[in-house]
Amino acid sequence: MCNSVNYDLLRLRDDTFGGLTAAVVALPLSLAFGVASGLGAIAGLYGAIAVGFFAAVFGGTKTQISGPTAPLAVAMSVVVTSYADSLTEALTIAALAGLIQILLGSLRLGSFVAYTPYPVISGFTTGVGAIIILVQSLPFLGAPVALGGPLASVRRWPEVVSNINLSALILAVVTVAVGVFWPPRLRKILPPTVAALVIGALLGIVWLNDAPVIGEVPTGLPGITMPALSMASVLGALVPAVTIALIGSINSLLTALIADSMTHENHDPNRELIGVGLGNVLAGLIGAVPGAGATTGTVANIQAGGRSRVSGILCATILLALVLGLGRYVGMIPHAVLAGILMKIGFDILDRRFVVRFRHIQREQFVVMMLTLGFTVFVDLVIAVAIGLIAAAMTSARQFERLEMDSVVSVPLLDSIIFGMDADIDPFAARVGLVSLRGTFTVASSRKLITTIGLDIRDHEVVILDFSKTVYMDDSAALVVERLVTAAQGQGTECIVMGLAGLPATSLQALDVLRTVPEDHFVETMDEAKGVARRLL
Repeated sequence: MCNSVNYDLLRLRDDTFGGLTAAVVALPLSLAFGVASGLGAIAGLYGAIAVGFFAAVFGGTKTQISGPTAPLAVAMSVVVTSYADSLTEALTIAALAGLIQILLGSLRLGSFVAYTPYPVISGFTTGVGAIIILVQSLPFLGAPVALGGPLASVRRWPEVVSNINLSALILAVVTVAVGVFWPPRLRKILPPTVAALVIGALLGIVWLNDAPVIGEVPTGLPGITMPALSMASVLGALVPAVTIALIGSINSLLTALIADSMTHENHDPNRELIGVGLGNVLAGLIGAVPGAGATTGTVANIQAGGRSRVSGILCATILLALVLGLGRYVGMIPHAVLAGILMKIGFDILDRRFVVRFRHIQREQFVVMMLTLGFTVFVDLVIAVAIGLIAAAMTSARQFERLEMDSVVSVPLLDSIIFGMDADIDPFAARVGLVSLRGTFTVASSRKLITTIGLDIRDHEVVILDFSKTVYMDDSAALVVERLVTAAQGQGTECIVMGLAGLPATSLQALDVLRTVPEDHFVETMDEAKGVARRLL
């Protein structure tokens, strides 16, 4: 009994330290992501509290710390500037994204969200990093953020460079330097982002006080903003909401995998989406930045000893306590300091390994990555995800086409094999053909199956379609089989179906593909097929 109590106390101590450490890490990041989203610094903290609490209580990962992240901050900035005519509409999109995540989890689709191809994730996250760097380049030099995204920021460079605020530039450079060069031995005591925030803010307050600051920030609990619920507003919000839901879901589930690798536990992806979705619904109602699993906070929590939901709940509670009295201090933080923190984050999330090693990566995969990256930076995040997924699907289809066609065997069978070596027949005649479909066949190989095998079938009087080693066949491939049989019968070629069973049989029978093949032409073994062929010839 005493040992059990001592263990529980030690566990509580470790969870408390983990939650405290995660809160220290989350504070500067939440402020920075709030500013980057266009909703304001306090909105970032509200998001860390709402999403962090609900994900900790209802989520599927015990050690995960959730809150605003770089991809979602950039996605919300796009929503605020491009998809919403008012703050209410932007928050409606955030709340709807949370509902979509709850739906994904309730339908047990969480596992499938993690199947998003890596080139799409790489291109998107690299694009987000590039956007953060480009957009924050203006406050880095002392100018306000330009409305209109990264291209608008680039267009303002000549004007801003000619009017640099030297104090802001010094603060930003110092902040980045502290984040990069903070001594490793001090990182367990004070994380680099916190050190950068504290040192940068103190420099701005004590010495370089002519740099632009955040200004007045509200304190206390947030009010409830009722979403716009008209049919037109919901339909207009659907596309960006789906994008935010998918980005947040992928972000959360990938972070959960990192947590699993560190704790040797397994998370529940569907429960995780429900927990994060509940937090994002609340975030949309209180004017907060939507969130997801935050890798930095999660790693900090685990390294500090956090192993249960207590650490996540405690992290959100600490941030709530800070919000209730932190506003007047937050308002004194220079924009350049947050820009420096975001610049470091933007550079860290660039997938430099994928870009640097492009010569060693399959060309199709690199094209998908660069296509997603280009659309993310120069067009739109919503379109980028859609285009990336479509391009990845087409690339995968080409790969599957090659693999599936390699599994097709189409050979002539000599009459001597069918009738026996002693039969009085032409030793070089091959009136029977064998088409063996081995493995899996999908829409990817449909076109090639028709053009390649169709020609072989017409050269024979009888063709044996061997399904004995077919593992799976989708509806598209099943319809191709129907076309092959129809084309063969149109040329006077008889078809024998051998070894049809399992999932391939289900697909073919569901569409009644083999309805024109006589019942006595269905066989189980090659000997039976030879017997039918002899009778037909």
